[in-house]
Amino acid sequence: MISATTLCKELINVNGLVVDDVEFFSNKYEELCILIKVHLRKGLQWKCPVCGRRYTEIYDAPYEHKRWRALDFGGILVYIEAYLPRIRCKEHGVKTADVPWAFPNSNFTKDFDYTVTWMGKYLNHSAISKSMRIDWRTVGRCIARVHEDLEPDVNCRLDGVVKIGIDETSYRKGHSYITVVVNHETNTVIWAAKDHGKSVLQKFCEQLTPEQRSSIKVVTGDGARWITDCVKEYFPNAERCVDPFHVVEWATEALDKVRIAAWRRALETAKSVAVSRGQGRPGKDDTEAQIAAAAKKKADQIKKSMYSLGKAPEHLTQSQAVRLEMIARSDNQLYRAYLLKESLRLIFQIDDVDEAEEALIAWVKWARHCRIAEFVELQRKIMRHKDHILNTIRLDVSNARIEATNNKIKLLIRQAYGFHDVDNMIHMVMLYCSDLKIPLPNRGTREGSFSQAA
Repeated sequence: MISATTLCKELINVNGLVVDDVEFFSNKYEELCILIKVHLRKGLQWKCPVCGRRYTEIYDAPYEHKRWRALDFGGILVYIEAYLPRIRCKEHGVKTADVPWAFPNSNFTKDFDYTVTWMGKYLNHSAISKSMRIDWRTVGRCIARVHEDLEPDVNCRLDGVVKIGIDETSYRKGHSYITVVVNHETNTVIWAAKDHGKSVLQKFCEQLTPEQRSSIKVVTGDGARWITDCVKEYFPNAERCVDPFHVVEWATEALDKVRIAAWRRALETAKSVAVSRGQGRPGKDDTEAQIAAAAKKKADQIKKSMYSLGKAPEHLTQSQAVRLEMIARSDNQLYRAYLLKESLRLIFQIDDVDEAEEALIAWVKWARHCRIAEFVELQRKIMRHKDHILNTIRLDVSNARIEATNNKIKLLIRQAYGFHDVDNMIHMVMLYCSDLKIPLPNRGTREGSFSQAA
């Protein structure tokens, strides 16, 4: 039969300590708790928590009394208690001595932090807080500690990067953004920071070594000028590409403005016909009533046609296709705007860059003389980014991966019900949007899903 000391050491998964005493107590919530009082073996005593160097002399006395929360035993809360001195490290100054079972400045064991972090990838923070009986904000701090442990040098992600994508995504209402840089080849986030704009992206560029800058050959993003300016300044050998998604989005936004203007014209027509006709029940041969009804129906169809106009023709439902046919018959300007949007979208499906350039120039001429103000303005914007658009077609790159990453980030933030500490949120993004594996305690070499025989 094993001793109580051995049992406690195995259950809390810590080596190098001596169990002095074990006792039960109840906390203020009337929950049963186990307190394991320990001390470290001599070879592990009085180490600096930063560099790990061992010191035989303490800085001051008495020792600091400290407790750490460990994983529960069948619902019973478990605490480890030890007395630690402060030591003076030659490099890092006065520090509380390190312990092997917890991260520096943490009140939880490493197994506890890793378990909370693993749960954070799949559960919302409120559920984790209730399950693990910790504060909601503590979840973010656990994730930050584990990420720093798994990846002490995050700059290693920047080595040998060839293709990057840059975009910003909101993390809170009120124009709160983070800038995200993704490696296209590994589909992982390699850098993230609060806010957006040239000053933020410059921090990323200046963080790179000359070798890391020279290895970057392709930079994708939207049409933001601050991205272009940083590429010219810091990556002179890289090719700037404007993402096809954003170019088509520009056309879709212009088309939607035309749709809203067409809807307002149709609604005004319906109102003017109704006013000229007056009140009263329409008769069988009431032509004005029929005209008013047709004008009102047209206005309603245009109002509900946003998805019909925005979708590709092959993805339209039957009702959306009928609505589009109605627009083609009744509103020539809106239908021409739709054809302009579709023609621009199809240019990105051309593989040959010379053919794509001819098609793009032809589209610009068409848009320039289409007499639709929104598309006249759009063609000027397209011409400013012409070379970047052709680079995208020639290199066959897009920001689809970074847009998918942005959706994943928003899902993680929504799942966590927000963050009070942006740094903890960035640690979460760097950890979960990467190929880092989060180990769980006592899992051995098992991988994949687990099944149990009946």
